[in-house]
Amino acid sequence: MPSVGVKIYSVFFKLLLRHRLQSLVAAAAADGDGDAGSFGVSCRADEATAPANPAFSAADGVASKDLHIDPNSALSVRIFLPTPPPHHPHLLHPRRASDPAAGQAGAPYRGYLPHAVSSPRAAASARRRLPIVVQFHGGGFVTGSNCSASNDAFCRRVAKFCDAIVVAVGYRLAPESRYPAAFDDGVRVLRWIAKQANLAMMSKVGGGVDTFGASTVEPWIAAHGDPARCVLLGVSCGANIADFVTRKAVEDAKQFDPVKVVAQVLMYPFFTGSVPTHSEIRLANSYFYDKSTCLLAWRLLLSEKEFSLDHPAANPLAPGRGGPPLKCMPPTLTIVAEHDCMRDRAIAYSEELRKVNVDAPVLDYKDTVHEFATLDVFLKTPQAQACAEDIAIWMKKYISLRGHEFSY
Repeated sequence: MPSVGVKIYSVFFKLLLRHRLQSLVAAAAADGDGDAGSFGVSCRADEATAPANPAFSAADGVASKDLHIDPNSALSVRIFLPTPPPHHPHLLHPRRASDPAAGQAGAPYRGYLPHAVSSPRAAASARRRLPIVVQFHGGGFVTGSNCSASNDAFCRRVAKFCDAIVVAVGYRLAPESRYPAAFDDGVRVLRWIAKQANLAMMSKVGGGVDTFGASTVEPWIAAHGDPARCVLLGVSCGANIADFVTRKAVEDAKQFDPVKVVAQVLMYPFFTGSVPTHSEIRLANSYFYDKSTCLLAWRLLLSEKEFSLDHPAANPLAPGRGGPPLKCMPPTLTIVAEHDCMRDRAIAYSEELRKVNVDAPVLDYKDTVHEFATLDVFLKTPQAQACAEDIAIWMKKYISLRGHEFSY
C-alpha cells in the first residue's frame, strides 16, 4: 500500500483538484464552449512554477530556458540541456576553452563553436549531437504546466539520465481551448523541431553561417539536437497527446522530416472508455484521480456535442479511431501504477501493440499511485527514481548511436 504521507497528500490533492475543476465547469458554462483557435492559457495563475536557469545547475548539471514559439497562441516550450562532456573543451566558447571549470555544473551556457576545431571534418565529428525527448505534462488537460516545480524536476532527471535534450511542451489548456487544441500543439512542436533542424542545415554556407533565418534558429536545438533520434514522452493526459502526435508522425512522416520518432513512453496514460475495465471498477475511488474527477476533466476537454468516453482522444482502441495501423507504431514503453484506476486500459493498449510485433513492454510499479514518478518533488518515493532509471535503460536501446550503446 502507498505510504501514509502519499494517502494524506492524495486526499488534499483530490479536494483541491475537484474544486478547481468544478470552478472551471461553471466558468465554461457561463462563457460557452470555448474556442480552440483562441490564444488560450498554458498555465493557471495559481500554479507555482520553477524558474528557468540558462546556467548548468550545480545539482544536476542541466540548463533550461523558456521559449514562446507560436505568436498566435499560448504555446510554449521549456528546453533542458545536459552539461557538455568535459573531454571536448574545443566545443566550448574560446574564452572558456582554457578554463578548467568550463563545461562543469554551474557554468553559464555560451554556445558551442564547432568551427573552432582545426578542420570542418573534425568539427563535424566532434559536434555532440543529443537525442531529443519531447515531453507532455499531465494535469487532466485542464491544469499543470511544463514549468511547474514537479515537471521541471522530472524533466531534469530525464535529461540527466538519458543524456538527451528535453523539450517540455506548454500546450493550451481546456476549457479555454478545447479539443483538439492541446493535440494540435503537440504536432506544432514537432514541426517546430523539424524547422529548427532544416534552418540549421540551410544556414551552413562554406563552413560559415548565413544570415538567412538566423533570427529564428534556436541554438540549443540546432547545434546539439539530433532530430533523427526523437522520443515522445507523455505523462497522464500528456500520454494521450504523445500517442496522438506519434500517430501523426507515422501517418505523414514527410511533413516532419528530418524528425524521426524512434520510440514513445506512455506514463500512466489518461485513457478511458464507455465499457469500464476491472481496475476502473475496483479503483473507482483511487488516489489522486478517481472516476468522477476524470469525467469532469473529459467534459472540460470535449465539447458537449462530441463528448464520448470512446472519443479518439480518450480511447486508443475505440472502433473506427483511424490513423495508421498499430503495426506501424514505434516501440512503446508503458508505465503503470498499482493503485491507478486507468492501469488496465493502458495494459490492454500495450497488449494490442505486442500482438502486431511492436516492442511494447509494460513496467508495473507496486505500491504506487497515478503521477507517482512526476510528483516525486512532493511524494519522495523510491519508485520514482527507479522509474526514471528504467525509462533511460529502455530508451537507450533506440537513441544510442552505434558504438556508444548504453551499458546494462
